[in-house]
Amino acid sequence: MKTKIRLLALSLMAAAATYGAPFMAVGNGAELFLTGTLGVRVDDNVYLSDNKVDDVIFDINPGFNLVFGKGSVTQGEFSYTENFSRYSQNSGLDTELSSVRFNSNYDDGKTTFAVNASFNQLNQNTVDVRNANVLQRRDVLAFGLKGESSVSAKSKVGGGLDYNNTNYKRAGNTDLKTFTVPVNYYYAVSEKVDISLGLRYRNSDLKGGNDSKDMAYRLGARGEFSPKVTGSVAVGFGTRDFDNSGSEDMIDLDAKLDIAMTPKSMLQLTASNDFGNSASGQEQKNFSLGSNISSKVSDQLSLRGGVSFRNIDYYTRKDDYVEFQFSSTYIVSQMTNIVGSVAYRKNSSELAGGDFNNTVFSLAANFRY
Repeated sequence: MKTKIRLLALSLMAAAATYGAPFMAVGNGAELFLTGTLGVRVDDNVYLSDNKVDDVIFDINPGFNLVFGKGSVTQGEFSYTENFSRYSQNSGLDTELSSVRFNSNYDDGKTTFAVNASFNQLNQNTVDVRNANVLQRRDVLAFGLKGESSVSAKSKVGGGLDYNNTNYKRAGNTDLKTFTVPVNYYYAVSEKVDISLGLRYRNSDLKGGNDSKDMAYRLGARGEFSPKVTGSVAVGFGTRDFDNSGSEDMIDLDAKLDIAMTPKSMLQLTASNDFGNSASGQEQKNFSLGSNISSKVSDQLSLRGGVSFRNIDYYTRKDDYVEFQFSSTYIVSQMTNIVGSVAYRKNSSELAGGDFNNTVFSLAANFRY
C-alpha cells in the first residue's frame, strides 16, 4: 500500500508537469529541455497592505532544464529561468529576474544522499516581507545536504545541513543568514514504521539585529501508519537563546501526513510550531496548520485545493494569517499544459495598519520541449 500511495503522489505531480521528448540528448543518460511560461495575473493588492493597489501582470519565463543520471544510482537536474514581469498600470515595478536550481540524489538501497542548491531573485511581498509602498526586492541563496544510512537490520542514522542567505536590496529590511544541522536516529518497530530520536541546531545571523541560536529535541515516527496513511510526525521541545540576552522556549512540532482518499485523490495534512524571523528583523514564534487535496480527474485534468493557517507571535503582538488556494491543470500535450488558479490571503494584525486581504487570479501556459 505504501508503494501505491507513492505512485498516487507521483501521478498527481505528473498531472502538473509535461514530459515531452528532450530538445537535445547530452551524453549518456542526460537530456536537455527548453522550458517556458506565458502567464497573466490579476492582483487586487500588489503590496499586501491595508491600502490596496491593483494591477494586471504579464509573465514571460523562458529557461532550460538539464536532467542527468537516468537509470543510475545518482540522478539529478539543473534548471535556469529568466523571469520577465510587466505591470499594466505600475510600470515602475517591471522586473527581469533570474532563478537557478540544482538537485541531485544517490540511492544504493542502503545509503541515500541528496544535495540541493538554488539562487532566486525575488521582487514580491509576503506576509513576512512587505511594505505599503514598494515591492521587496531580495536575493535568496540556499544550499542543503542530507543523508541517511543503515547501521543495522533495524536502525538508521540520518543527518544534514542547510544554509540560507537572504539579501535585501531596499533599506528598512534586515539581511538574514541561517545555518541548520539536523541529526536523527531511526529504529524500525515494524516493517512499515520507524520511531525516531533527533535534535536540530540552528544559528540565525541578522545583520544589525539580535542573533540567536536554536535547539530542538524531538521524538517522532515515520512510515506507513495505516493502509492509506503515510508520513512523519515529530514532537519535542525547542529553545532559542539570543546573543544579546534572554531566551525563549516552545513546544516543537513538525508533521506531514499523506492520506489516500480514493485511487486518484490525496489529502495532505501539515502542522508545525517553530521559531522564525521577519524581514524587519523581528523575532517570531510560528504555529501553522495546512490541508491540501489533489485529485486526478482524468489523464488530462487535475485539481488541487488547500487552506493554511498561521499564527505569528512577534512577542509584542500577534497576527493571524489565512490563505486559500485552488488550481486546475490541463495537459494539452506532452509538451504543453495550462494552469488556472485563484488565491485568497487575509492577515489580521494587532498592529495598526497591519491588516490586509488579497485575491489573485492567474492563468498560464507552460511549455517543455
